[in-house]
Amino acid sequence: MGKTILFQLDEKAKIAVFGGGSWATAIVKILLNNVEKIGWYVRDAEVAEALKKEGRNTKYLSSVRFDASKLVMSSNINEIAEKADVLIFAIPSAFLKESLQDLTVSLKGKFIVSAIKGIIPNDNLTVSEFFNSHYQIPYDFLGIVTGPCHAEEVALERLSYLTIACKNRENAAAIAGRFECSFIRTVTSTDIYGTEYSAVLKNIFAIAAGICHGIGYGDNFQAVLISNSQKEIKRFLDNTYPSKRNVDSSGYLGDLLVTAYSHFSRNRTFGTMIGRGYSVKSAQLEMSMVAEGYYSTVCIKEINKKYNVKMPITDAVYNILYEGIAPAIEIKLLSEKLK
Repeated sequence: MGKTILFQLDEKAKIAVFGGGSWATAIVKILLNNVEKIGWYVRDAEVAEALKKEGRNTKYLSSVRFDASKLVMSSNINEIAEKADVLIFAIPSAFLKESLQDLTVSLKGKFIVSAIKGIIPNDNLTVSEFFNSHYQIPYDFLGIVTGPCHAEEVALERLSYLTIACKNRENAAAIAGRFECSFIRTVTSTDIYGTEYSAVLKNIFAIAAGICHGIGYGDNFQAVLISNSQKEIKRFLDNTYPSKRNVDSSGYLGDLLVTAYSHFSRNRTFGTMIGRGYSVKSAQLEMSMVAEGYYSTVCIKEINKKYNVKMPITDAVYNILYEGIAPAIEIKLLSEKLK
């Protein structure tokens, strides 16, 4: 057995967030309840400059105001990474590799946290798997932040819950302590594999829910769809990495429910547009945010070739998005497989 590695997260540990979207903005808002300063890498120099001068993200969650003196802003990824001990990534998975191309600072000894709910395209790796294989970050130094939690409700300071997963529970607790505040409760887990893949899969099922909504299916059908989605998550996890996990807890089922039903869900919104007749490209162009489930669908389809898990909902979403099957026809076929 490998030696357990503890990350020493004391008051002097410096935290940085990478990403300029709504979730990155929400995470900075949360963390500033517990830390004096935060490094923040935003690729868009215009947004970074606005944050410095105005204390707000002009593109996402613009109602959230920051004390600019507490932000160490830069559009240079190395400048922020070099000074940080804890690096929290909230960059869409489809663009993570591209964003890291300019990174020359060593990540050795740093704690990496993924707040990304997607898979690296072509590599077919989750973010933790990617950092482990490409940057040799040990799993004891890798954390996952999952919901159920939408950035928009964080902006409104509505009570929300986060699951912080790490192979080492002490490290998970240390990171969770930085997220706890008056409107955020945290739960810790050691199931880094299950929480991360569940977060990936729920985006696919939220697209399915949106497609069905766009076609005109009602709440009765949606309840059956989502209960079957939960079974699909359990089948996939049990067949790919069996472990003692409770998939009915908030980090799994709760995250699925909020993503499938909330009007804040970008994946549900994307699916609704597809159900109403938008092409994939036109739906993507109209949305200002990335629907991670679109990229995850093809990745999970590829991964499942190895395991052959029964995944009718994933297959249906794939057929609609990538094979051009009419949503009404595909969902009609799917409805005959659900129980």
